[in-house]
Amino acid sequence: MTRRLFGTLCGLVFLVNLGRVVFAPLVEPLMSAFAVEEATLGAVITLVWLATASARIPTGYLLTRVSRRRVVLAAGGLLAVGAVVAASASSIPVLAGGALVIGLATGVYFVAAVPLISRLYPDRVGRAVGIHGTATQLAAVAAPTLAVAVLAVGSWRGVFWALAVGTLCTTLVLRYTIDEAPASSARTPDRAFSDAVRGYWPLLATAIVFVAAAGFVWQGVFNFYPTYLIRAKGLSPGLANALLTVAFAAGVPGFWFGGRLADSLPQVPYVLSIIAGFAGSLFVLTYTSSVLGLVVVTVCMGYAIHSLFPALDAFLLGALPTDADASGYAVYSGGALFTEATGSAVTGALVGAGVGFETVFRAGALGLGVVLVGLCALYRLDRLPGARPTPDPDPSPAPGRP
Repeated sequence: MTRRLFGTLCGLVFLVNLGRVVFAPLVEPLMSAFAVEEATLGAVITLVWLATASARIPTGYLLTRVSRRRVVLAAGGLLAVGAVVAASASSIPVLAGGALVIGLATGVYFVAAVPLISRLYPDRVGRAVGIHGTATQLAAVAAPTLAVAVLAVGSWRGVFWALAVGTLCTTLVLRYTIDEAPASSARTPDRAFSDAVRGYWPLLATAIVFVAAAGFVWQGVFNFYPTYLIRAKGLSPGLANALLTVAFAAGVPGFWFGGRLADSLPQVPYVLSIIAGFAGSLFVLTYTSSVLGLVVVTVCMGYAIHSLFPALDAFLLGALPTDADASGYAVYSGGALFTEATGSAVTGALVGAGVGFETVFRAGALGLGVVLVGLCALYRLDRLPGARPTPDPDPSPAPGRP
């Protein structure tokens, strides 16, 4: 019975992440439908990720008073509402409202669901969370294909209607299966957010800089990737969306191997090498013109950025003591996403102002390189908090990055 509940949660997280990433392959039809430019739509996409970030810490506080089961169900209902609003939007403000609600739903879900899953399989937390995370990434892989398929027979609205119906049905199934969870999953441990911030803010700030710099650039890249490939590289819409799928598909082994390698390699050098690989791939992308070359660079870029997330989870949670890892992780993920979320808006604004995609992406890669040099220098000087963590006598498995 627990397996049925876990399977339902994996189905719901597929839809939850689909709501976040489906805007990217819909950039061109949305700009055409609402007669807006990249800057406007980039701001709408940014709302999704800002809402995802802003919901995390308040949800953690809410979980000290409301059971995880109810919060997960509420997240499903909220996602369905947001999808309906987006599907029926007749103006950009309404579309932005739908994006905002979708983003809030995703943030609420991840903070509530991961601890719930850890209580379903207390002896196999890592494996369970890994499967759950794979379902998340599969949604990113499926989003471009789903968008192309729906656009072939209808309009962009069909994507959001399908999301609404799928979410509603899955949430109803979850309503009847969630009672099968063991009683321990309903209990909520204390989350000392303020203590984690006060006691471990240098470590949290280090982790946020690691992921936010690369995540900021990645947000601007993947949300405009099909548009970039169409305009700058001359690809057809179908091929451009296919390459976005390739970038996300490369993230599946990225998630799988990223965490495993972080367990066996020196963590900070490994993280720095991943960031270097991502920045280098992005820079090379701007000078690549052949289809084969674009495929190779896209795979490298997608693998690098997605392997960064579990590697940073291992870095942070390996440095935090067990009595602060949950609260510290919530602060870290929420703070990082606030910075990352603005990447789409900045990219859209620059392109809308007449700056070419190639120039924007090169600047992002070079800027990331500057940050990387600074981090490497601090590491060599032994000034990075958590770079050489002390062993934790009772380590807890990383909850993974949603």
